[in-house]
Amino acid sequence: MQVVDPHVHFWDADALSYGWLDRARPAFSGAVADLPRRYLPADLRADAGAGIDVLKVVHVEAIHDAWTTPSEVDWLQALADAPASGGMPDGIVAGVDLFAPDARIRLADAAAHRNVRGIRQVLNRHPDPWYNYVDEDYLAEPRWRENFGMLSEFGLSFDLQLYPAQVGAALSVIDAHPDTSVIVNHTGMFVDRTSVHGWREWRDGLRGLARRANVTMKLSGLAMFDHRWTVESFRPYVLEAIDAFGAARCMFASNFPVDRLHAGYQALWHAYAAIVAGARDDERDALFVRNAMRIYRL
Repeated sequence: MQVVDPHVHFWDADALSYGWLDRARPAFSGAVADLPRRYLPADLRADAGAGIDVLKVVHVEAIHDAWTTPSEVDWLQALADAPASGGMPDGIVAGVDLFAPDARIRLADAAAHRNVRGIRQVLNRHPDPWYNYVDEDYLAEPRWRENFGMLSEFGLSFDLQLYPAQVGAALSVIDAHPDTSVIVNHTGMFVDRTSVHGWREWRDGLRGLARRANVTMKLSGLAMFDHRWTVESFRPYVLEAIDAFGAARCMFASNFPVDRLHAGYQALWHAYAAIVAGARDDERDALFVRNAMRIYRL
C-alpha cells in the first residue's frame, strides 16, 4: 500500500527541547510518558514495515521550545539533507509564533529552508483545561490576525489546529486572506462527543470551512479522542469530513508517533483504506497520495 504521510512528528528530545515531552504529564491524547524520546525517519520506516510504502512525509512542528538552539527547523532541514534519512522529511511545516513582535523575521527564517512549505501555530482553547493547548486566544488578537497576512508574502501555508467552537473566529481570518492555503488538522478535532450540540458544532464547522476554496482537510488524529477505536468508530468522522470537503480536498495522515499510543502504523492505514474501500480508484489515489503531494508541493 503506497501512501504520502502529511502529518508526522520527528523529534530528538536529547538534542532539542520539548517541555511537554520532558514533563510527560498525562494528556487527553494518551500517556505522554510512553512516547519515545527520539523519533526519526528510520523509526517511521520500522513502524511502516513491509506493509506500507511511505513515498514522502511532511513533518508538522512538534511544539518545540523555540528559544533553544538549534532551532527545530534547522535540525529538520539537516535531517532531510542527511543521506541516511532518504530525504525525509520531504516537507516541513515549521513552528512560528505569529503573535511575536518579530514574526516577520521568524517567517523569513523559516521560509529560507528548502523543505519548508508552511507553518503551524496551535490554537486550541477549550473551557475544560484538560483540552487546552495554549493560554492565549490568538484568533482574538489583532496583531496575530494582522501577521497572518504575511504568510502569502512568503508563499507559506497554514496548518490550522483548533476545536469546533473556534471555527467561527477562524473563518473571519480565512476570509480576509483567501490566497493563503489553510490545512485543517486532525479532522477538525471533534472534542465534545457527549452531546448532540457537540456533533452539530463539529459538523457545521466542517461545512463552513469547506465553503472556503483555499481550505483543505487532513483526516488524522482520530485516535487521540478514541483510544479503543475500531474501523466502525472512525467511519462516521472520516465520511462526514469527506462529504463536506470532497475527495479532492482531503488527505489521510498518521499523526505518528502520537497516535502510536493507540494504533499501529499499518493498522491505521489499513483502517483508512477499509473505510473508503468503495471509492473510485482515482479518489483513493487522491486521498492517500496525490492530494498531499499537491497541497504541500512535494
